[in-house]
Amino acid sequence: MMTPRAFAATWGLLLPLVAWAGSGAASLPAWFALVALGLVGWSLFEYAMHRFLFHLEPRSAFGRRLGFIMHGNHHEDPGDPHRSMMPLAVSLPWSAAIWAGCALAFGPAGTVAFLGFAIGYVAYDSIHYACHQLPVKGRLLRALRRHHLRHHFGREEGHYAITAIWWDRVFGTMVAGKAASGIMQVRT
Repeated sequence: MMTPRAFAATWGLLLPLVAWAGSGAASLPAWFALVALGLVGWSLFEYAMHRFLFHLEPRSAFGRRLGFIMHGNHHEDPGDPHRSMMPLAVSLPWSAAIWAGCALAFGPAGTVAFLGFAIGYVAYDSIHYACHQLPVKGRLLRALRRHHLRHHFGREEGHYAITAIWWDRVFGTMVAGKAASGIMQVRT
């Protein structure tokens, strides 16, 4: 089980450490460009993972069970606070592998690209948690929540993006407003 406090403590420590590890790896303009590249990389990763892995329909019983554990249980009970954030046992190994991939691709500057990716991940998990567990305020958060809840209470075959909702437009996976008939029953 991932609690918001454990999430905040872990990533509140890790993000500054990654930023420190990446200091001096690139000039200031290149540093910001690499962070931006990491953010874009995260947004595409988020969309692709949700669309192609989390909603994969395996044929085997083992595959279906794994899919349920990985994401299906979240759709079965979207209001369960224990299923709204990625457990550290999953996010930390994935992060280490992605950091290694960034280092292979960009050398020492890969740490800076990974920082952008990790910032995107932290924003995603925070926003996803808020969409399901908190009364969100502000125009942007309400729009993100409405977009995501259409995925849960409208049509699961769309609205795969959580934080970068423009990808659903780009890839043609928007859900029409009328397809989300049950959405009004969720607290806003």
